[in-house]
Amino acid sequence: MYLFSPKLFIYNINDMAKKKNKVWLKWLGFTLFVPSLLLNFFYATRPTSDYSIEVLEVLDGDTLLLDGKVRLRLRQVDSPELEYCYGQESKDYLESLVKGKKIIIQEKILDQRGRAMALVYLGKDLINLKVVEEGFGRYHSDKTSQTESLKSAGTYAKENQLGVYSPKCYQKEVNLDNPDCIIKGNMDINDKDLKRYYFPGCAQYDFVIIEKDKGEDWFCTESQAKKAGYIKAKSCYGKSL
Repeated sequence: MYLFSPKLFIYNINDMAKKKNKVWLKWLGFTLFVPSLLLNFFYATRPTSDYSIEVLEVLDGDTLLLDGKVRLRLRQVDSPELEYCYGQESKDYLESLVKGKKIIIQEKILDQRGRAMALVYLGKDLINLKVVEEGFGRYHSDKTSQTESLKSAGTYAKENQLGVYSPKCYQKEVNLDNPDCIIKGNMDINDKDLKRYYFPGCAQYDFVIIEKDKGEDWFCTESQAKKAGYIKAKSCYGKSL
């Protein structure tokens, strides 16, 4: 025989109300999330024909925040992270060029991580080219209508030791910050997670270049290099500093 329980009835009512609230909150979150997602998708997949849009902020030397809170990277440009050599200078330079101004977007695609990147113009000036030519970013290989110009700009910056190629960031012979610290920390060109250190006597030592804009650096001791995630290069085995 089933007996009616007031306590059980009230519990069930409260439980149903909680479940309804959870469902309502989920739908509210979904409703707010979808417009934002669609807006970002719209800008990321917008046709590659020219269009103009305002730059709200400059996030670093090669990344813009556009109207609509959408990020855009400069195509064929690789600027230093803010904490690395010339990182802040690169951001400041790009900011001086485009912040608060309307830019023209051309040849936009998504990179391997799904991030939008494009050629960016201010009037007739190609911002990507200015950044590379002045050494505030490295030329990054890609195929666009401006590939040859950008590649030449990168060569120009390197030959004239500008920006990331200046002695401040691009060092081979001497550690300008501390000449007594002579261990070179170098990242693999194909794998940035593979980091090796070299000291005088290692076969490749004289040829290793410290590119501080990429995060490479000098060290005073082997233990210091190891602590930073570097391992002894094979050409250094059996040798000591």
